[in-house]
Amino acid sequence: QVQLVESGGGLVQSGGSLRLSCAASGSFLSINSMGWYRQASGNERKLVAVITSGGSGNYAESVEGRFTISSDNAKNTVYLQMNSLKPEVTAVYYCNAMVRLTFYRNDNYWGQGTQVTVSS
Repeated sequence: QVQLVESGGGLVQSGGSLRLSCAASGSFLSINSMGWYRQASGNERKLVAVITSGGSGNYAESVEGRFTISSDNAKNTVYLQMNSLKPEVTAVYYCNAMVRLTFYRNDNYWGQGTQVTVSS
């Protein structure tokens, strides 16, 4: 079993910054990739950013240049630095990890979500 624990969400004014963290723990061989998704009220969950174990990051077009994803492989932790925040990014942010459980099996895990609210 793999657990993802997120932290760092909260309320911030427009133009401010927040840093989200997500730590993976449990029994697994390695982590293939980790990422962040967000789900605004009444909308579907959408990709924000993802980073591979090799450090390659990809971003949703709407956040490129303002958000930065990074990871600490030794700590099995992924971070999302969010700058120049706008009210439209208000959502629940979910951490995701694609994990290699065994040599033959990968699986996908989600965190419990952390609320990010940007006030105007």
